[in-house]
Amino acid sequence: MSADERRRALRDTLVAEAERMIAAGGLPGLRARELAQAAGCAVGAIYTAFPDLDGVVLAVNLRTLNLFEAALGPPAGRIADAGAAADELVRLGQAYLDFARAHPLRWDALFRHRAPSGQRAPDWYVAEQARLFARIEQPLAVLRPELAETECRLLARSLFSATHGIVALGLDPQRLALPAAVIRDQIEILVRAMAAGLRRP
Repeated sequence: MSADERRRALRDTLVAEAERMIAAGGLPGLRARELAQAAGCAVGAIYTAFPDLDGVVLAVNLRTLNLFEAALGPPAGRIADAGAAADELVRLGQAYLDFARAHPLRWDALFRHRAPSGQRAPDWYVAEQARLFARIEQPLAVLRPELAETECRLLARSLFSATHGIVALGLDPQRLALPAAVIRDQIEILVRAMAAGLRRP
């Protein structure tokens, strides 16, 4: 096995073990020493495969985004009208809730992780996020076909932020802790109200 192959194998092992640790104990439970022990390597070996522990977290979060995309199912085909667009937005919002409930600590790690001061997320990670936002942009473009692409992107992020707020507060046992059925209903009310307001005569 070449040095590059060994490095790739170590990367895969580190990401798999970090994924397991985050799923079991959340992002605060991920520590370099414990990760190295689980992966069967020295602590210093982590930094031959990744620039820092943040790189490991981003790799795990990328897997989480891919898992969420799989949970959404295939992209919608042609969306016929505004009613179908609203239905798709509701489906996406409720699927987001279902994912957060099914994978709470992995979902939490997506938002808990912060890049070191002065650093931005890598381009490949931003591109993956943009690909998921495109799932929201598609039905929004049916509701408001005259919007410029940049405006549609901004609107998609605003809708996601509102939905995320409902989910995050609704699932937080220290703040609100609503039953899942209530959260689903609130998502539908919010999304349909927004879709109705966006429709042009």
